[in-house]
Amino acid sequence: MKLNKTIFPWLVATLLLAVTYQTFAQQDPQYTQYMYNTQVVNPAYAGSREALSIGVLGRTQWVNLEGSPTTGTFTVNSPIGLYDNMGLGLSIVHDQIGPATESNIVVDFSYSLLLKSFNKLSFGLKAGVDVLDVDYSRLSIFNANDPFFQNNVDNRLQPQVGAGIYYNTNKFYAGFSVPNFLNSKHYDESTLNNSDPGSIAIERLHYFFITGYVFDLNENLKFKPASLVKMVSGAPLQWDISANFLIHEKFTLGASYRWSASVSALAGFQISNSIFAGVAYDYQSTAIENYSDGSYEVFLRFDIFNRSDRMMTPRFF
Repeated sequence: MKLNKTIFPWLVATLLLAVTYQTFAQQDPQYTQYMYNTQVVNPAYAGSREALSIGVLGRTQWVNLEGSPTTGTFTVNSPIGLYDNMGLGLSIVHDQIGPATESNIVVDFSYSLLLKSFNKLSFGLKAGVDVLDVDYSRLSIFNANDPFFQNNVDNRLQPQVGAGIYYNTNKFYAGFSVPNFLNSKHYDESTLNNSDPGSIAIERLHYFFITGYVFDLNENLKFKPASLVKMVSGAPLQWDISANFLIHEKFTLGASYRWSASVSALAGFQISNSIFAGVAYDYQSTAIENYSDGSYEVFLRFDIFNRSDRMMTPRFF
């Protein structure tokens, strides 16, 4: 089996990103099954499955560690337009960590160019709103009269505007995106000088690069390596690399490694041509594993096709 030459530039790009960028605080939620949750980070993915596609993901991170992150996502998207060359979708993310709860609701739009051999290049935009709540009563505060913690943050709204680009064939995909260009403050330090104490919570730009390729090992076995690189100012570079096998177009088994953070096991089942379910477990490779029982993730996707020929073989991304 020879590696298709078209994949080399993307593999090189992934490696360069991994070794040349350094960043420091992670803000956006992280996902182990990122290969099934692409729309959340890249709006250009909307409509790419050529179906009305609905996805639900739930993640519990660092189980039994008090205040650990929990995340839920809901996505729906569909191709639109006379030639299905546009996509429209909705992404909802609900994330809770400690006393803070953050939710965002965005609309995703994509426009695709059909290249030779049915390859597609898509451009996407996302726009919506982010809502932040912080309940300081959930903290164990040493000084109950500390002015920093006297006033909760209730329904603080911030706009969200992002963009992405996504290229795919029937075996390969790659995308680059910035889900939110607005480097905005949720609440301002100037309130410390008034009767409403507060502190600063700044949304920093996140950059995502995602890629994968499907190899047909034989008629009953497919192999898909995939990678995600996430960069954000103020946090270490996050680099995920995974390997998944699709057996008899039904069972998916795989493993994933997050650089200097965790190793994961993934499994999925194509219940029908339209329904896919997946689970993942993360074992932390850092000291935090001494205080938690790993992280768990479940995923469910429904695809409603409008043409029967699109239901012949479930797509592996």
